[in-house]
Amino acid sequence: MFIELTDHLRCPADHDESFLVLLPDGMEGRSVRTGHLGCPVCGRTFELKDGVLDTGGAPAPSDDKSALDGDGLTTLAGLHGPGGYLALVGPVASLWSDVAELIPGVALVAVNPPSTVADNAELSVLRGGRLPIKSGSMRGVVLGRPFADDPCWVSEAVRVVLPGLRVVGEGKDPAPDLVELLASAENVWVGVKKRER
Repeated sequence: MFIELTDHLRCPADHDESFLVLLPDGMEGRSVRTGHLGCPVCGRTFELKDGVLDTGGAPAPSDDKSALDGDGLTTLAGLHGPGGYLALVGPVASLWSDVAELIPGVALVAVNPPSTVADNAELSVLRGGRLPIKSGSMRGVVLGRPFADDPCWVSEAVRVVLPGLRVVGEGKDPAPDLVELLASAENVWVGVKKRER
């Protein structure tokens, strides 16, 4: 896991949003390989093993294939220029290497990826029952199946994306109270956080 990613992580427990404190045990360059992250509010600790942070409650990894490809995913995410993070949730995380080539300089975070996707120098891997990511901190989120069909995961994606930037989903259109849809076709949708009135 990129050490810089810790600035964008939060405790997934139901309390006011709080940062996590990193206690690294093993590092390789800028990557944390082993250690723990702790919440100063509730006292929970989460293990970091083989570069993967597990906050608990993650579904079993799915090795389903995404209908998207790297070009399509990158175009729908709408990212231009380096900097920031793009979160890939579920099976779409298997496309990370194609995405990395297409948008160099954007750090990638795989959440609950297929079992074949491992943490490495270009990709941080997180596992959990919700996104352990700070609100309004990602340049984009792409939800693969079945996550894009789950209103809780759609809400989480909208919560963590920066205002005005995109959430992409591979599944049925989300409820209109969750996302302001920009486009939808063939079980793929693109949206942004609804504007508060």
